[in-house]
Amino acid sequence: MKEPSIPEGEALRLATLKAANVLDTPPEERFDRVTRMAKRMFRVPIALVSIIDQDRQWFKSKQGLDACETPRNISFCGHAILGDDIFLIKNALEDERFADNPLVTGAPHIRFYAGCPLRAPDGQKLGTLCIIDSEPREFDQDDAVALRDLASMVEDELAAVHTSTTDELTKISNRRGFLELAQYGLSFCVRNQQPASLAFIDLDGFKPINDTYGHAEGDLALAAFAEVMCASFRSTDLFARLGGDEFVVLLTGAKEDVAQTVLDKFGAMLDAYNHKAQRGYSLRFSCGVVEFDPAAPLTLEQLLAAGDAKMYAIKAANKEILKLSQQR
Repeated sequence: MKEPSIPEGEALRLATLKAANVLDTPPEERFDRVTRMAKRMFRVPIALVSIIDQDRQWFKSKQGLDACETPRNISFCGHAILGDDIFLIKNALEDERFADNPLVTGAPHIRFYAGCPLRAPDGQKLGTLCIIDSEPREFDQDDAVALRDLASMVEDELAAVHTSTTDELTKISNRRGFLELAQYGLSFCVRNQQPASLAFIDLDGFKPINDTYGHAEGDLALAAFAEVMCASFRSTDLFARLGGDEFVVLLTGAKEDVAQTVLDKFGAMLDAYNHKAQRGYSLRFSCGVVEFDPAAPLTLEQLLAAGDAKMYAIKAANKEILKLSQQR
């Protein structure tokens, strides 16, 4: 068996994938209708929208397959994203790259595979629309045109997901994107009895930036704050701009002490940005951290409310300390 190679620019591809806000999201009819159409058009038992993550292929839509994901190192789709057009295997048993692949020797007993790469708007390949059969078969030019057309429909839907769940100014998740992904993340933590922490973040002194330097500078400050978030937080952390100068981070698998360590790193990176930027003001923040207990889970709304309340209490205390120090 030959494992798929890692494409050039993999770090950028994974960054684009994370920004697409599609991984580990619930099934959606907009994608399922395409895989149903592919299964019916090509008369195959399996049709998938497969997304290639760092170590796995995850199925955004699946017809005829029970698994939600499989390892990347045995995936056919991992090979498909290395090329620019349809990756075609007419009989896997006659291909030395796949003859002893576990997906060939065992369920779902792949013999025929055709996968068309799915591109993000920036050209990065996120995965494939693929069709699979347990019997060898032919695939002609008309078939290829049809599969490309269906793949284009999936690409349009992926772009729509990104647009609807991304904050236009900061290019990170917006409130809608966060609520969708965070709910899925918390459900995962409950199923697997893993901890999580939510950090509710508010910029300090944001109004004076707008009042003193103008709203264009305020927008730049928000964008810069989000850029430092992207550079600082872990790949497993979900962060978003809720609106205005409010941000949030969900750190799955992290108790409050671990979350605080991650936030301390973010604060240090923000200090480094302030020192380098020298824009006449400093980006600072107040933060309320709430731990999620999978054995007695709060709802996402309850976590947000608790984090918000904790953040404002800390913010008020800091203002009082600053006021007293100025009176001395």
